Amino acid sequence: MNHDTTQPTTEAVRSALLSGDTSLGIEFGSTRIKACLIGPDGTPIATGSHDWENSYVDKTWTYALDAVDAGLQDCYAKLAADCETRYGVRPTTFGAIGVSAMMHGYLAFNANDELLVPFRTWRNTSTGPASAELSELLGYNIPLRWSVAHWYQAILDNETHVKDVAFLTTLAGYVHWRLTGAKVLGVGDASGMFPVDPATRDYDARLLALVDERATNHGTFPSLRSLLPQALIAGQDAGRLTQEGAAWLDPTGTLAAGIPLCPPEGDAGTGMVATNAVAKRTGNVSAGTSIFAMVVLEEPLKKVHHELDLVTTPAGDLVAMVHCNNGASELNAWAGLLGEFAQALGVTAGADDIFGAFFSAALEGAADGGGLLGYNYLSGEPITGLDEGRPLFVRTPDSRLTLANFARTQIYGAFGTLALGMRVLHAEGVKIDDMFAHGGMFRTAGVAQRLLAAAIDAPVSVGDTASEGGAWGIAVLADYTRARAAETTTAELGTHLRDHVFASARIDTVTPDPQDVAGFTAYLDRYDAGLAIERAAVAAL
Repeated sequence: MNHDTTQPTTEAVRSALLSGDTSLGIEFGSTRIKACLIGPDGTPIATGSHDWENSYVDKTWTYALDAVDAGLQDCYAKLAADCETRYGVRPTTFGAIGVSAMMHGYLAFNANDELLVPFRTWRNTSTGPASAELSELLGYNIPLRWSVAHWYQAILDNETHVKDVAFLTTLAGYVHWRLTGAKVLGVGDASGMFPVDPATRDYDARLLALVDERATNHGTFPSLRSLLPQALIAGQDAGRLTQEGAAWLDPTGTLAAGIPLCPPEGDAGTGMVATNAVAKRTGNVSAGTSIFAMVVLEEPLKKVHHELDLVTTPAGDLVAMVHCNNGASELNAWAGLLGEFAQALGVTAGADDIFGAFFSAALEGAADGGGLLGYNYLSGEPITGLDEGRPLFVRTPDSRLTLANFARTQIYGAFGTLALGMRVLHAEGVKIDDMFAHGGMFRTAGVAQRLLAAAIDAPVSVGDTASEGGAWGIAVLADYTRARAAETTTAELGTHLRDHVFASARIDTVTPDPQDVAGFTAYLDRYDAGLAIERAAVAAL
């Protein structure tokens, strides 16, 4: 398979659709569910999407499972319609399907497969006591959003449902289960539920035993291992689409059962695949509602750091993850406000035009943001020790408030917490040869890419798959599983990506500009000091 820049002919795509020589990827992002269908060469041939949003109910960030149903079906229907419009063919089968979604969180079911409490997403920060106790017990950073932190916090809080838990999973694991009946999870997503031992590429047995022993202090519970989905590595068989699953995905009845699925993965893993960043000394930054950086390690870190998660690639290799709850949402809000202002002036502009103008202006701003300061904290931010967030824009009387400085400050603000976490990695001596970026922030060519290079002081590359993101990444993983089953490849994942998927891909690399680096460093020092303002705002408002 080659993600080539040459587009296949309509007849070639029709033939692939009719024969099922395609792979479908579906990813549940924070604000959008996206489907991407690829042909045998890895080129996207059809897409579909559905916008959705989390809800804040009873102080919990959640998505209703009814919204999962509706969003999945609408997203798939739009992809099928896209196939019909472009090629005159509605798919009846695929070579393989893959599902990915936001990592972490808490989906707890009883023995009758009934949801016990509303889905608690990665965005919730109510697990502080559990996170602290487990991190100390295991000698391993257990972030607030990890599934085991949610489960153990429910035990600490004496929640009545916890004694009935028979199965825990993530959003990707849930959707895959509904499609196949298989309670499995890709190892990358599994590593955000509970620590994975890179030697076994499975949950760490020693640490599981420690948690089970500690849980006995609070009552009688099943072993944690028995509650978790089976961890699978990339390329392994993860089940087949059942009749019920096919009817759930495509209520028209057109889609046939029996399609193989790859292990369901988290958005971090699909981001690594979509940017060809699964090899050691490489990494990627994914920028969306949240923003995170992944760096594939050559060896374990010397110390435990609360700023860093240790997860794995979809193949099970150890990765340091800097995960920030707050990404581009505040930036999007400001761009929307400016769009409203343009409309009030009688100027009609689409979202791409607004973002293009806003981002381009940022390049004209002062390297340090002109004395302006922005915080994108819509929710709590564990890296900086905040349980709640308050979006802020602050400036000193002698600052220079211009559109260019304001735009640069907002982009810097989206990268601020990430850069603090990356400072910890640099202090550990971790080397990064290539950092790949993807997500909507990078659609305006060269702007966020250049400023991110300054923020992490490392080369940043954007490929021609960056805008497809995780939906394309999970489609590639689905195709990899298909290729392994057909024995058309025996290569491990990193080699397969390098030699087949990305062999002809276009990559644009930006090296850090020294002036930008110095400017961002000054901004980050101001940002770090100004966190006291953020804490005061949380206390006061």
